[in-house]
Amino acid sequence: MAVHEHHGPEGSGTAHGTDDDEFSSVLTGVGPRLRALRTERGTTLAQLSETTGISLSTLSRLESGGRKPTLELLLPLAKAYGVQLDELVGAPDTGDPRVTFRPFNRHGMTFVPLTRHIGGVNAYKQVMPGLTGPPGPVEQRVHEGYEWLYVLSGRLRLVLGEHDLVLKAGEVAEFDTRTPHWWGNVGPEPVEFLSLFGPQGERMHVRAKPKGSGGDGARA
Repeated sequence: MAVHEHHGPEGSGTAHGTDDDEFSSVLTGVGPRLRALRTERGTTLAQLSETTGISLSTLSRLESGGRKPTLELLLPLAKAYGVQLDELVGAPDTGDPRVTFRPFNRHGMTFVPLTRHIGGVNAYKQVMPGLTGPPGPVEQRVHEGYEWLYVLSGRLRLVLGEHDLVLKAGEVAEFDTRTPHWWGNVGPEPVEFLSLFGPQGERMHVRAKPKGSGGDGARA
């Protein structure tokens, strides 16, 4: 797909103007998509600059709409985020029912995107390798949004504020990501879990039962 300036054939008349309007609309939407995707991944501009080799000022101007996106800029960004180029530019659906999800690695974990859109609620399957030595330090972080976790296999340690929880297969946790949080593996076996994240604070309406409720929710 082209992201450079397009010139239609001579005599195209109104159709040429319509094409230009649609093209401008596509380019205008790139900046907000890039910002939403970076926010969703919890990546800073400095980290993204280091990964892609694109300067901080250029990345900032791309997100704010002050810099026109080009293939030379979008290709490394798509690679860094593990998404297809058409997801960044909002290309129309081709009608092909096949959906391709490209895994990507971050912080030693494998992420498999389960949703195609950028922004709003996003779903991932995450695979964390088993521990091969002493566990690393707990480094909690905070950001805007809401997170929902469902463990498929293994055991997932979740440190949420002052609470230290271990989630087993079939257990769920839901929390506001403005609460300091961290998660990691607790044993030698890999842990697989589903993660639904809403950067604008969307809630999933499914939560772990509180301790002492008599159910199988997350326990301290």
